[in-house]
Amino acid sequence: MELLTALCLLCFLYLTYYLYKLVLQRTNHCCYMLGYECYKATEDRRLDTELCASIVFRNKNLGLEEYRFLLRTIVKAGIGENSYAPENVIRGKEERPELIDSLTEMDQIFFETLDNLFAKTRISPQEIDILVVNVSLLSCVPSLTARVINRYKMKSNVKAFNLSGMGCSASLVAIDLVQQLFKTYNNAFAIVVSTESLSANWYCGNEKSMILSNCLFRSGGCSMLFTNNKALKHRAILKLKCMVRTHYGSNDEAYDCCIQMEDGHGNRGFRLTKKLVNAAAQSFTINLRVLGPKMLPLWEIIRYIILSFAQRRKSKRASLDEELTAAIPNLKTGVEHFCIHPGGKAVIDGVGKSLGLTDYDLEPTRMTLHRFGNTSAGSLWYVLGYMEAKKRLKKGDRIIMISFGSGFKCNTCIWEVMKDMKDGNVWKDCIDEYPPNAVVNPFMEKYGWLDR
Repeated sequence: MELLTALCLLCFLYLTYYLYKLVLQRTNHCCYMLGYECYKATEDRRLDTELCASIVFRNKNLGLEEYRFLLRTIVKAGIGENSYAPENVIRGKEERPELIDSLTEMDQIFFETLDNLFAKTRISPQEIDILVVNVSLLSCVPSLTARVINRYKMKSNVKAFNLSGMGCSASLVAIDLVQQLFKTYNNAFAIVVSTESLSANWYCGNEKSMILSNCLFRSGGCSMLFTNNKALKHRAILKLKCMVRTHYGSNDEAYDCCIQMEDGHGNRGFRLTKKLVNAAAQSFTINLRVLGPKMLPLWEIIRYIILSFAQRRKSKRASLDEELTAAIPNLKTGVEHFCIHPGGKAVIDGVGKSLGLTDYDLEPTRMTLHRFGNTSAGSLWYVLGYMEAKKRLKKGDRIIMISFGSGFKCNTCIWEVMKDMKDGNVWKDCIDEYPPNAVVNPFMEKYGWLDR
């Protein structure tokens, strides 16, 4: 009887929400994406096996134990030989970075992607009404947004926002900000630039939890153009359907699992702890409680409630894995594509397992990690680019983006594909090589003697 009453109440609430959504859609302030451009560094910054090893061996703070740890980490990281490092690291200046190194790194990413974006979309920089730049690890004066405004001579009333410290999930935070601003500014154009500054944040110490970031983070970024002008709907490639942001920072372990700090010798870096995967799982579960009703059909919500109710009755003390499985419905009933932040192999595998995703579903994320590494806030758009280059995205398809970031944050959103997408983008010169028949890491073959 309890279950029947709950189902009747759920149906009523869902119908009320559905009618409200229909009314809202007629007057809502939409958010269309007109284009995006990902950054690809020059070949002289490519981290192949030999160059990566030379960077490791010139760190005089490392001993045999740290070398063994790095070997095992690099082999298991899921990153290939074609990702890119900052220019100052390639030149051997990682121990004494200068401000100009960070600014040059940002200028290269900003201006190459924005030049291409303006050319592709045929929108002038002087037409931009809102500019949001997110770089977590660099805050300078004048701001990074001011550098963009100065370069492109944007109009004096452009609304500029500079976001720092938001971590790998900053891209969706910036888009949410744009979405909220679109409620105030009509027929506006907005630019979002998402990247990370690695030049001054390459760790040169010997703390294992901080060395890990050197194995995962790579150079990259993306610039995006949005509008709420419905007259330009025919030019849009994506439409934002909903956005859900979850901040799990009240949990101490989650807050500490991903944090910038200095080690005992004053070496600055980024610490990643073993609690990160658990923080991602917990925050994702909380996020889905809000996202689920926004994206799933009624019958899947009812099925999920019945199964969850039955499972709780059956076992009041489930393991963590069982709890997470029980808490996550079948998202494939609401979306066709999964765009997951390629934060690392463990996170990708954990999300894939909890959602019941196939190798086909996870292929774009895994291949992005292999080809470009974890490019922080810009990573999601390399995953999207892979889907587009593989011609997977058809008009009417729905995409879920899932991002995790320090704090600890889990941000998700749903996009609707507005037209068939088939641009080769940043993947055009290598998409036919992916997925490879076997992901072989040459580090073990060349440096396996370290682990003996």
